[in-house]
Parts: sequence; C-alpha cells; structure tokens
Amino acid sequence: MNTAASARATLTGIIAILLWSTSVGLLRSLAEHFGPLLSAALVYSTSALFLCLSRGLPRLRAFSRRYLIIGGALFISYETALALAIGLAHSRSQSLELGMINYLWPSLTVVMALWINAQRYSWLLWPGLLLALAGVLRVLGGDNGFSLSGLWQNVQDNPVAYLLALCAAIVWALYCNLTRRWAKGQNAVSLFFCLTALTLWCAVLWQAPNIPHPAFTFTSTLQLLFMGLSTALAYSAWNHGIQQGNMTLLATASYFTPVLSALASSLWLQLTPGFAFWQGVCLVVAGSLLCWRGTQMR
Repeated sequence: MNTAASARATLTGIIAILLWSTSVGLLRSLAEHFGPLLSAALVYSTSALFLCLSRGLPRLRAFSRRYLIIGGALFISYETALALAIGLAHSRSQSLELGMINYLWPSLTVVMALWINAQRYSWLLWPGLLLALAGVLRVLGGDNGFSLSGLWQNVQDNPVAYLLALCAAIVWALYCNLTRRWAKGQNAVSLFFCLTALTLWCAVLWQAPNIPHPAFTFTSTLQLLFMGLSTALAYSAWNHGIQQGNMTLLATASYFTPVLSALASSLWLQLTPGFAFWQGVCLVVAGSLLCWRGTQMR
C-alpha cells in the first residue's frame, strides 16, 4: 500500500477515536430522555441497522466457534454494562466518573496480554498500571482529596453503576485479547451489535411494566440517530484504520481517548469538572501509555 493510502487509513482510524469520545455524553443524554435500558436498546438497534446496511452480516462459517460464542458474549456484556452504568448514574457528573473507570481497559488489556497472549514486557508495565489506578482513585476522590472512607461512601451512593463500569473495563480487556487470538483478522461486529440489541430488547420486554412510555422529540431522535450512526462509523473506521493504516500511531492515539471523552462529555452535558477530575484523567492516560510502552520490546 502506498504512503498516501496508508495516511488516509490512519486518519480514518483517528476519526473513529474522535467519534468514540462522544459516547459517554450521548449515552447519558439519551438515558435522560428514554431511561437507561430503553435508551441502550434504541442506540444499539440503530447502530446494528447502520452496520448491516453498510457491511452486511458476516458469514458465520468464516469464524471460529470460540470467537463467535465467547467473543460475542463478551462483546454483548461490555456494551450492555457500559450503557447501563452511564444510564444508571445518579447525576451527570457521576456519569463522567463511571466513564473514567471504564477507561481502565487499556491498562488491563496490556496486563491480561501477559498471560493470554504471552506478551513480553518490561518493568514500566507495573508503574503504568499503578498510575492508571491512581488516576481513577483521584477522580473518585474528588476535590476533597482521596480517602478510603470517602471512596467507599462515593461507591455506596450507586454500587450497581460503579460495579457495571468496572466489569465493563475488565470484560473489554478480555475481549481485546481473546479476539486477537481467535478472530484471525476477521470481524463479526455487525453480528455482535445485532445480538446486543436483541439482548437489550429482551430485557426491555421483561421490565416493560417499569419502563415509562418513551417521548420521542426532535432533539432526542436526532441524538439517537447521531449516536447510532457515529457508533457504526467508528467501528467500521477503526477496523479499516488498524488493517490499512499506521497501527503504532493509532494505538498511541487511542490512549488519549479518556481526555477527549471527558472534554466532549463535559461540553455536551454542560459540566465543569474540578481540578481533581482532570488530574485523574491525565494520570489514567499517562498510566495507559506507560503500560503500552512497557510492552514495546525490541
């Protein structure tokens, strides 16, 4: 592939990162319109529709059974857990905290790769992991500073949402490692989105008596269409970028997603996070980069 084509593919991958950075703010905004469960079902149904129209459904015989079953289950679990965690946040500011917990996944991906994919590493990996964890704790501690009692009180305010966000980070780290091992360059994301939407609609039907009747407005419908389309475009763009572009540059750029996500979410949700939040975000990014650098063995 020539240099110009590779540069275009790399730029396409960076566009995916920019689109993903809008997800936390939009998920929260849509949850305020439709509720946590119904908004997630609507978003992933819309994304599945766009993906099927643009990419079509993959041929099942082209994939390993382990990738389809285990990878599919992990994908569904991640998308569901993250959407519900953001939707169940008691406030917009809490949704930003939950988003930062989710962004532990880059560091966890690198750590899990040591055992799952026999990844070589250097000593930089461990301070990187501690730095990322310190960043999340700094976010949760807030401007009053970190304390175990304050952290526990913060989590106790909404334990289900915090647990879902942490589970999302762990599950996505597992998904990244196992699909790298089993997918063999193939991509069943269209199928996985359809299954995610189906799972969420089953949950909606089960909880139907407790779900208020949705009130579609022009604003909420526009947000839903943008979220569905941007998510579909992001996954397609990222797949093209990592296959045809500069993988090293894209991998490095992806570690700055927490900063972009926090910035985009703050602007969209009209929030002004304090210094402690931004300090924690920077620590998460720095820790993730150290983890990544710790695996770049020559």
